[in-house]
Amino acid sequence: MPTSPRSWPLWTTSTSRGTALTLFAAAWLLPFAWTLLSSLQSEQDAASPGLSPIKGPLTLQAYRDIFDGGNVPIWAFNSVLITGAVTVITVVVSTLAAYGLSRGTFRGRRALVAVTVAAILVPPQLLIVPLFQQMLAFNLVDTYWAVILPQTVAPMMVFVLKRFFDAIPRELEEAARLDGASDLQVFRSVVLPLSRPIVAAVSVFVLIGAWNNFLWPYIVTNDPDLMTLPVGLATVKDTFGLVYAQSMASAVVAAAPLIVVFLFFQRRVVRSVATTGLGGA
Repeated sequence: MPTSPRSWPLWTTSTSRGTALTLFAAAWLLPFAWTLLSSLQSEQDAASPGLSPIKGPLTLQAYRDIFDGGNVPIWAFNSVLITGAVTVITVVVSTLAAYGLSRGTFRGRRALVAVTVAAILVPPQLLIVPLFQQMLAFNLVDTYWAVILPQTVAPMMVFVLKRFFDAIPRELEEAARLDGASDLQVFRSVVLPLSRPIVAAVSVFVLIGAWNNFLWPYIVTNDPDLMTLPVGLATVKDTFGLVYAQSMASAVVAAAPLIVVFLFFQRRVVRSVATTGLGGA
């Protein structure tokens, strides 16, 4: 007669979980390891057939070709500047909008919430043409603002923040108002300190999305000095067909800053996602 899972030894459950997590980690690390090892091959070795990513001696030639063929320091600076601006503006605007939708009593609030939810369902690709025409009308094409401003509209982040604000007890805010605090002071002194996990999680997801965004910066910028790192690295091409080693090296260079950020803020990121459930949103 089979035993129920509750009667299984604790070490068996722990071992099963550890094995499952190890398999998931290996499944995630294998493509990255393959990309890294392939980037350390010569173009001839990287293009040669075979199941192993190492087909010859290790070399940094692909990375040299990338840095020699493009202005990587300027592209990296642009990515840091644009990603930082998008993250700050998006978090500030989204938190204020979410708090207004959560606590506001103005006419049309429910309709505005419905529009926000509906906007989540709109694919960003559908907005490329009208957004580009808008940037042309404001004479912002080939500027930092053309890359930054359209990325600061994040209906998903507004909705997630609103759901979190809805769960905060209103009694805490009423107590602050009895002490003479204004709405802005209540938001800054009461709501935001209680919302640090969700704000941190939203910041991380916005930062990752802004850093990895390729399509919009590629469309709205023609000046090489305004390109972001993903766009600039995509322009480093060889005239002799597809270059596997350089493509892999470009992927590693573009992903390396995010990996470093995650390693430094790993605990905060994991805690924020675990406590808010944003990873499943």
